[in-house]
Amino acid sequence: MDIKEIQNLIKFVAKSGASEVKLEMEDVKITIKTGGSNTETTIIQGNPMGSMQQMQAPAPVAAAPAAAATPEAPVVDENAGYVTIKSPIIGTFYRKPSPDKPVFVEVGSVINSGDTVCVIEAMKLFNEIESEISGKIVKVLVDDSSPVEYDQPLFLVDPS
Repeated sequence: MDIKEIQNLIKFVAKSGASEVKLEMEDVKITIKTGGSNTETTIIQGNPMGSMQQMQAPAPVAAAPAAAATPEAPVVDENAGYVTIKSPIIGTFYRKPSPDKPVFVEVGSVINSGDTVCVIEAMKLFNEIESEISGKIVKVLVDDSSPVEYDQPLFLVDPS
C-alpha cells in the first residue's frame, strides 16, 4: 500500500463520519481514529525485522476538482503582525508553474488578493493557490518541491 492510497483512505474515513476504522491485510495493519479536528493514523508494516511506522495526519480536506483551490482564511500572527497563507490541501509545493518558468513570488514581492502565490500538486492535479490578502511577502516557509500538509503555513505576508 503506497502513501497515496493511505491518503485516499484517510480522506474517505474523514468524509464517512466513522470514529475508528481498522484495516488488516497480509503485511499491513492500519488504524484510523477520528475525533474533533484531528485524524490519527497508525500504520504497522510487517517485515523480517518487525519495524513499526507511525504517522500523524491532520483531518484532510477534499481536493478541488478544478485546477484552482482556494486557501482557508489567512490566520493573523499576533506576535509579528504578519498574515500566514496556509496550504488548503495535502500535496507537493511548487514555487514555479513549470521548471523553466520564474517563481510566482519572492521575498519582497508585493501581492494583491487573487494573485497566484504557488502551486500544490495533489493526485496529479496542479492546484493554483491564490492569496486572499494584499501585502508584501516577508518569508517563504516551505522549500520548493517539498511535501506539505493540510493547514501548513506556506508564506508570511505583511498586510500593511
